Amino acid sequence: MPREITAFSNPLVKQVRDLRDKRHRRAAGQFLAEGLRILTEARETGRLPRKLFYASASAGHPLVHALSMDVEAAGGESIQTTPDILSKLSGKDNPQAVVGVFDEFGATLDDLDRSRAGIWLVAERLRDPGNLGTILRTGDAVGAGGLILIGECVDPFSVEAVRASMGALFTVPVVRAEWADFLPWLRSGPGQLVGLSLDTDTDYRAAGYSAPTFLLTGNEAQGMPPEMAGACDTLVKIPMLGKADSLNAAVATAVMAYEVLARQV
Repeated sequence: MPREITAFSNPLVKQVRDLRDKRHRRAAGQFLAEGLRILTEARETGRLPRKLFYASASAGHPLVHALSMDVEAAGGESIQTTPDILSKLSGKDNPQAVVGVFDEFGATLDDLDRSRAGIWLVAERLRDPGNLGTILRTGDAVGAGGLILIGECVDPFSVEAVRASMGALFTVPVVRAEWADFLPWLRSGPGQLVGLSLDTDTDYRAAGYSAPTFLLTGNEAQGMPPEMAGACDTLVKIPMLGKADSLNAAVATAVMAYEVLARQV
């Protein structure tokens, strides 16, 4: 039976609201996801929130009802609340109909089977949660095996990154690793490392790509360090015909990903 919370002073409201902060997320090992579409996609991958908050007015929606039933059947908790409390939880003036509290999850390099996909995305020191979420969406769109985050990247479980991923966080495996661990792992099996760089004359449309291709995108402001560029099997660039000297990291990754798929041998 769903519980009802209508008071801002309820301790659970503050506890869940605190998950918007990275320190609290790490301490709790949990994160927030909002929106019926995102939570439904999570449910379809077998991931259910520990706690499901939804507005009383949405209780009759068939997808909300299905989520609520599945959450309670799995031992979680369904909570009816008000739009104002949902707004406090999500940090948005116009909150989504549902907010879920999920356990954090992830994979390690050793969990990955590089033969399961022809393309893998690798991002180094990615700082913007919108870029991370968009790259996850690209990974989902191209059937990437996963996204490997190198170094101090933005938290993939931040509210902003989860929101930007539009559910792809639940469909694309995410691994966090250091370069010193990633490179030996990559070289222990098949895999072509292709780096996006401005310091090359090789047009991205002229290079050859072999599966599995690991597409490396560097930091938004600084690009990738020289030692990483030097470790790549191929460096390619996307020509810039206007005055801008580079594309947004997420846009460049998407352009490259589809080119790799089209030209892969």
